[in-house]
Amino acid sequence: MISTKMKPLVENNSVIREMFEEGKRLAAIYGSENVYDFSLGNPNVPAPEAVKESILEILEKEESTFVHGYMSNAGYEDVRETIADSLNVRFGTSFGVNNILMTVGAASGLNVILKTILEPEDEVITFAPYFVEYGNYVHNYDGKLVVIPPNTVDFQPNLEELAKKITAKTKAVLINTPNNPTGVVYSGETLKQMAEILRQKEKEFQRDIVLISDEPYRELAYDGVEVPYVTQYYENTVICYSYSKSLSLPGERIGYLVIPDECKDSKEVFTAATIANRVLGSVNAPSLMQRVIKRCIEKGATVNLAAYDRNRNLLYEGLKACGFFCVRPEGAFYLFMKSPIADEKEFCNQAAKHRLLLVSGSSFACPGYVRIAYCVSYEQIERSMTAFQSLAKEYGLMGG
Repeated sequence: MISTKMKPLVENNSVIREMFEEGKRLAAIYGSENVYDFSLGNPNVPAPEAVKESILEILEKEESTFVHGYMSNAGYEDVRETIADSLNVRFGTSFGVNNILMTVGAASGLNVILKTILEPEDEVITFAPYFVEYGNYVHNYDGKLVVIPPNTVDFQPNLEELAKKITAKTKAVLINTPNNPTGVVYSGETLKQMAEILRQKEKEFQRDIVLISDEPYRELAYDGVEVPYVTQYYENTVICYSYSKSLSLPGERIGYLVIPDECKDSKEVFTAATIANRVLGSVNAPSLMQRVIKRCIEKGATVNLAAYDRNRNLLYEGLKACGFFCVRPEGAFYLFMKSPIADEKEFCNQAAKHRLLLVSGSSFACPGYVRIAYCVSYEQIERSMTAFQSLAKEYGLMGG
C-alpha cells in the first residue's frame, strides 16, 4: 500500500524520536526523575511571559474572524513588516514586507525553498554533522544530498572540500549555524571565504547557487559569540528561521523565510515560494501565532539565555571531570561528546542501562560521537552526573 519512497523512511524511523519514546517508557517504570533523557531538542525553558500576554490580548481585542481566518499565503503583511523592521535594526539590512514569508516553522520553510528551486537530480551540499532530516527534505523534491565529511578538529566547515564537491549539478549549499548537533558558530571569516568559493563556482559553471542558512538557534549564543547574518556575505542567500527555540514554541510551528532583494530573481523566487507554501498544504503559517510574534517583537521578548548557559556550563564541566572529551558549545543547546569506543551506538546502548538517553552521532553522519541535548532542567543535569560517573568508570575514564 505505501509508496516505495516511504518504505525506507518507515524502516529507518528517526533515532531521536525513538529515544524520545523510549524515555517515556522508562519514565513510566522508574519515574521521570530517575530517567535522564537528553535525546530531543524540546526546550525546558518556559516561553516568555509576553507570549501568554499577547495571546490573551489578541483574543480579547481582535476580531475572531480576523485572528483565525485566512490571509495571504505569505502571511499577514503587518507581521512581516514588523519582522523586517526588527531585522533591519539588528543587522543593518534593508528588508521589507516582500522579503519575509511566514512559514510553519523552519522545517516547512526549508521544504518551501527546496521545492521552489530544485529540479530532479539537483545537488544540495551540506556539512556533517548535520540535522538528520536534511536528506529527507532534499529527497522530497528528487534532489541529491551531497555530504562533506566532518572536520572533527573544531567542526568548522571544510571549505577546501566544499570547493571540490561543487559541480554543474549543485543548486544549493545548506548550512546550520549555530549548529545542531555541535553547538559551533560559523565565523564571519568562514562565511566570507565560503561566499567567495560560491561566487567562483557560479562563474565556472554558469549556474546560480543558493546558500540556505537554517537558523532556529540564532538567538542561542554564549560568551559574547557573534552569529553573523549570512545575507551580508553572499547575495544568493535564503534564511530559514523558527521561533521554536528563541521563544520556546516548538509545538506551535511558526517561523519565516528571508528572500533578500539581492538574491537572483528575488521577486520571482518569492512568488514561487509563496505558491509552494500553499501547494505543499501549509496554505499559510498559523494565524494566531503570527499575531503573537508581532506583539512579542514589539514587547522585546527574548530567550532566557542565562538558563541554557547555566546548563551548558554544568554539563560541560561535569563531563570533563568524568574524563569525557567534548567540544565546548558556542551556541544552540547541544553538546557533542566523543564516544570512548569506536562504536558509539553500543556506547549509547550502554548509557541507556544507566537510564541516560543520548543520540548516536551516526544519526548526524558523524560516527564516534553522541549528542546530548541540555535544554532540560538544571536539576536533571545535576541528578544525571552520578549516572555519567558510573558510565565513565565502566570505560576506565575515572577511578572505580
